[in-house]
Amino acid sequence: MEDLSSLAQKIVDQVCQQVLGKPQQVKLALTCLLAKGHLLIEDLPGMGKTTLSHALAHTMGLSYNRVQFTSDLLPADITGVSVYNQQAHKFEFHPGPLFNQVVLADEINRASPKTQSALLEAMAEQQVTVDGTTYPMTQPFFVIATQNPQEQVGTHPLPESQLDRFLMRIRLGYPTAEYELLMLQNAHLGDQLENIECCQVSDLVQMQQAVEQVYASEEVLKYIIRLSQYTRSSNQFSHALSPRGSTAVKLASQAWAFLHGRDYVQPDDVTAVFSAVAEHRINPEDSLNQQSVSDTVLQSVDVIS
Repeated sequence: MEDLSSLAQKIVDQVCQQVLGKPQQVKLALTCLLAKGHLLIEDLPGMGKTTLSHALAHTMGLSYNRVQFTSDLLPADITGVSVYNQQAHKFEFHPGPLFNQVVLADEINRASPKTQSALLEAMAEQQVTVDGTTYPMTQPFFVIATQNPQEQVGTHPLPESQLDRFLMRIRLGYPTAEYELLMLQNAHLGDQLENIECCQVSDLVQMQQAVEQVYASEEVLKYIIRLSQYTRSSNQFSHALSPRGSTAVKLASQAWAFLHGRDYVQPDDVTAVFSAVAEHRINPEDSLNQQSVSDTVLQSVDVIS
């Protein structure tokens, strides 16, 4: 357990050399992967979303592909197609870009709902169906989807049912002047992505298995339930945290605790991940903005009942 946690921290340090000034977001992204979830990054272009996903994949030796979602992108363009082989007299499946271990779905809200649904099936079911045949996804399978929060023309916003499939949503935000200077001085760092591998796929699988063994006490679970119950009873929210959302908070808390070298969950782990797990699942009324949702819930619920 200790060795695996140390390796996870080494991954964070390695990725932080590529994504400068964003250690919290890097930790949350790795937490999402360790919890076997999928990640939604909502931010403006040029903030480092591609760099983050690329660095995560290469640090752990995972296969990687980026798909630019557009209005004319078809489900078959991402899942793959069956092509008839005249020599063998049979259809052969040619897998699409989804059959990688880390997939960056760039600007997912630009694709049609039908194409979004094809991605959703792969995320939720860990498989895709093409021409009546089901194909399992390459394991481990981690989707990082991005969308621009300010562009609405020509987009198809993700419905609540699809947003709920993402374990976490994060924003990278603008760097400080200090880190932006470092970026300009080290613009060549992106060329070194191929040489930053520090673990293998088998190590990641072991870490994911270790996360599942992290202990969450009844008191911690009751704290998560109280947070969820508050969103359901308060009139400040039009959508509440579902049981799936509560489960997501627990899974993310276990992964966060593991990342910090513990085999048990503390209330601080819950508060650390709650914002990333809950905010995209809760639609606040006009009196609240999205950034203050998690703070409102956390400040209103006692850790100990």
